[in-house]
Amino acid sequence: MMSTLSGSLRRLLLAPPLADVTFAGRGFPVTQTDATQRLEAIPQAVVCGFEWGIDARGQWEVERRLSMVEPELQGFAYEGATMALTILDAMSGGRGHRVRDLLLGPGQPHIFLTYIGIGFAMARLPRPLWKKVMPDLTGSAYYPTMSWLAVDGYGFDRAYFDTGRWVDGQYVPSPYPWENSPGYFARAADQGVGRALWFIHGGQVPDVTASVRRFASHRQADLWSGVGLAATFAGGCGAEALSVLRREAGAHRPELAQGAVFAAKARSYAGFIPTHTEMAVSVLADLSLQDAVTLADDTEVSPHGSGPVPQYELWRQRVRARFPASGDPVSA
Repeated sequence: MMSTLSGSLRRLLLAPPLADVTFAGRGFPVTQTDATQRLEAIPQAVVCGFEWGIDARGQWEVERRLSMVEPELQGFAYEGATMALTILDAMSGGRGHRVRDLLLGPGQPHIFLTYIGIGFAMARLPRPLWKKVMPDLTGSAYYPTMSWLAVDGYGFDRAYFDTGRWVDGQYVPSPYPWENSPGYFARAADQGVGRALWFIHGGQVPDVTASVRRFASHRQADLWSGVGLAATFAGGCGAEALSVLRREAGAHRPELAQGAVFAAKARSYAGFIPTHTEMAVSVLADLSLQDAVTLADDTEVSPHGSGPVPQYELWRQRVRARFPASGDPVSA
C-alpha cells in the first residue's frame, strides 16, 4: 500500500525532463527551424514553472523565480506553477489556498494561462478531486466565465501526452458537470486538443490542417478555434503560412478568427504582445491587435449570467458572429 502511494506521489510531483517535451522527445515528426525551437521552449517553460511551484517555500519565492522568465514565456511558466500548486492544494484535501493566492496576486495578469495550468493538474488527478481544484476567485476578472480554459488545458494535456488515444484514436472524454454544464465539457476539451495539434505538428500548416480534418466533422469547429488561439498566442509560422491556414479553415474561418481574437486579448491582458501575435491576428482575423482586443471587450458577457449555454460559449458566439464564412469582420 505504501509503495503504491509513494509511486502515485512521484508521478504527480516529478516533472518530465526538458528533453521529454521536445518534438524529438515526444516523437512528433517536426522539421526543426528557428520557429519550432521557439515552440519547443513553451512546454519547457511550463516544466520549469512546475518545478519551481513544487519546490518553492512560499508564494514570494514562486513569484521571484517566475519574474526572471522572459516576458514572452512568462505566462507559460505561470501555467506550470499553477499546475503544481493545484496538485498540492488537492493533496491537502482541498483546504489549501496556494492557487487562490497566486491567481489573485502576481498571477492575475496571466489569468487566462493559469486557468489552463489548473487543467494540466486535472489531467493527473482523479475525477473525484476535480470539484476541489477551482478556488473561489470572486473579484478576479473573467471569473468564472473563463474557468472553462481549465477544461481546455485538460484537453491539451491529454492530446499532447497521450496522442495515440486522444488524437489518432479521437477519444471523447465522458461528460463532467463543470460549471453545471456537463454537455459542454467535451467541446471545451476539444478546443484544447486543437491547440495541442498546433504544437504536435510544430506549426506546420499542412500537417495541422490534415490532422483537424481527420476528426469527426462535428468536432472540427472547436478544433479550429484552438488552432487559431495557439497560432496567434504561441506563434510558429510566418504570414504566408498563416494565410494558407486561414484559407484551409474554409467554413470554419469564424472559429479560427475567434481563437485569434481570444489570444490577442490574453496577450494584451498580460501586458506583453509579441510581433507574431500582431501578425497572426491581422492575417487570421483582419484586425489590428487593438481592434481585436476591443472586439473581445465589446462582446464580453456577464460572468454571473446563467442559462443552458455557458457564458464562455456565449462570448465565443458573439465574437464569431462578427466574422462571416469569408473570415472578414463585419460591422457591429
